[in-house]
Amino acid sequence: MSAVATGVGLAVPGAPAATDLTTHTAEGAAPVDPAARIGKKGLRYLDQATRLALCAARDALNAAGLMTGDARLTAPGGGAPAVAAELLVPAESVAVVVSSNFGNLDSVCEVATTIAADGGTRLLSPVYAPRLSSNVTASEIAIRFGLRGPNLMVCNGPTSGLDAVHWATVLLSAGRARHVLVVGAEPANDVVRRLTGHEHPLDGAAALVLESPAAAAERDAPVLAGLDGYVRTGGLVGCVSALGGAPRAWFAPRQAPVDVLAGVPRHDLEDRWGPASGALGVLQCAAAVGHFAAGGSGPVYAVAGTDTDDAVAGLVLTAPGGAVAGNGGGRA
Repeated sequence: MSAVATGVGLAVPGAPAATDLTTHTAEGAAPVDPAARIGKKGLRYLDQATRLALCAARDALNAAGLMTGDARLTAPGGGAPAVAAELLVPAESVAVVVSSNFGNLDSVCEVATTIAADGGTRLLSPVYAPRLSSNVTASEIAIRFGLRGPNLMVCNGPTSGLDAVHWATVLLSAGRARHVLVVGAEPANDVVRRLTGHEHPLDGAAALVLESPAAAAERDAPVLAGLDGYVRTGGLVGCVSALGGAPRAWFAPRQAPVDVLAGVPRHDLEDRWGPASGALGVLQCAAAVGHFAAGGSGPVYAVAGTDTDDAVAGLVLTAPGGAVAGNGGGRA
């Protein structure tokens, strides 16, 4: 087992808990209100993906026992802003890995449109500058919560979320961090709708805290799931074959052929929550945690990407009690 999940956080309309991800849908659900969740101070100039990511990240850090507090920004006595949270582990021990393909795309398009219309940058405010960095979400998370470990943003197409989880395990195995906060976030806005052609994409975020089994045991942290192997191949059949073993359930990419893992219960999260792009893999891992919390057995597969994409990624997740007989480990 390469890593374990010790905390989960969600900012998904209609899914307050991980167990809801396979039973509820976004239909009719109220949008997540980041200001209500984490306070409006400090959110004004952030894009929606970053706002959602902050909410999910805060909840995951608290659930894992790495932090306490609601992390709202306050200004006591009119002084410098302070974050109402306390980190319970060394700041340098916590890394951040975020996956998002469309996170700040609306900000980039807005600035590009303004420059094109005006013929220059005269009408642009300096407050836009940080929002134009593709790493803005990972950076804002680290700044808000005081996390000083490695910081990485992954924008890698359909497999991006599972790739982010994989790179988190690499940071752990290399000793670069003792804990890794992994976040997948995507916004639903007119720019994303025009680019993808999807009318109702995911407007949400999911977060996990990963650490080595030894680190979790040292903190006496509750283990929610184990991560037991990652593969990346050129096709769907090759991916599930390389994962090995006999899954008890799998989180499938949208429109996966019915003859792939026939007879194994499948969950298509995008059918429930909308196309999730870079957030999908992290959302699948959170749903696997919910599956185990509801009494489901393992192992389960999380698979993102199809034969029409440039790659397919897969991950094996095991129940908190450890791997079961017949569980394949894939390759790291």
